[in-house]
Amino acid sequence: MIDQKLGATILRNLALGVPLLLGACAHLGPATITSDRFDYSTAIADSWKQQTLLNIVKLRYMDLPVFVDVSSIVAGYSMETTGSAGAQFFSGSTPPDGLSLGASGKFTDRPTVTYVPLTGEKFLRGLITPIDPKNIFFMLQAGYAADFILALTVESINGVRNRTTTGGTARLADPDFTRALELLRDVQAAGAFGMRVEEDKLKGASSVVFFRRDDVPPEIVEKSAEIRRLLKLPAEPLKFVLTYSPVRGADNELTVNSRSMLQVMSAFASFIDVPQEHIEEHSAPPAFEGAAPDNARNKVRIHSGKQKPANAFAACATATGGSGSSRATGRPSARSPRSCSSSRCPRPA
Repeated sequence: MIDQKLGATILRNLALGVPLLLGACAHLGPATITSDRFDYSTAIADSWKQQTLLNIVKLRYMDLPVFVDVSSIVAGYSMETTGSAGAQFFSGSTPPDGLSLGASGKFTDRPTVTYVPLTGEKFLRGLITPIDPKNIFFMLQAGYAADFILALTVESINGVRNRTTTGGTARLADPDFTRALELLRDVQAAGAFGMRVEEDKLKGASSVVFFRRDDVPPEIVEKSAEIRRLLKLPAEPLKFVLTYSPVRGADNELTVNSRSMLQVMSAFASFIDVPQEHIEEHSAPPAFEGAAPDNARNKVRIHSGKQKPANAFAACATATGGSGSSRATGRPSARSPRSCSSSRCPRPA
């Protein structure tokens, strides 16, 4: 026999619990913002790193890079809860007292992710058009290491040539170029080097690179003077107009032969550790083997193996199945799965 006072207490508690459950449902949206934003941003960032790494590997095997962008993400949630309670009380023993409780809920998560392949003339133009030199130097102004950024993004500065991989062969950088980047990094860290945009009524806006002499330690002044000698710049002017050119310009110009994004990726591809059997099978050109980076401070290596390393900056698995399957290299293979990974890149200064 259920006591009537006990049954009333149960019903009252249930009546209080259902609104609390519905209130929890009402707070579902705000509670998901923090976790969703970080989870989705982390997933997109990791996906971009893996996709870029895979395309660099494809370039090493003379394949074309393909990019797919995430254009939109719509995360939709819904939660439904219901509750019911009922009780019957009788004074006699027959029929027996009855108490019924019921609750139900439904949670639905329907994220919608839209993918867009990057194709067309606009994408190709952005891939093969050289980077504007002022954008490269804006990155230096923002604090990125000069030796690392310039070693990857320029072919030459004032005619002094960087390491290049044009035509399937690796050509080492001029010693003056490597030394100039090392000194430029030290001058940058001392705050004695920078750039700004100047307006001219006749010529319009122009980017200007300047070297400071005031309030600069003597050793930094000497390094700045050595940079001028190495890059064949006059000793007296404090500023130089930044222009795009593969050859040396006027005395008041700092000419930069910048690379395209495809060239930057190809430069990374030349440092890939290709398995020896791929070289022997002629599935990958051997031109870059043993061509170590000229500057050890900027050494970036991409390795391949059957297991993913634990401390890789980025890693992508290139599983292969039976006949006709495609590896990261883009050629048919039936080998066991491999993974490619890149070592950690230097962080911005």
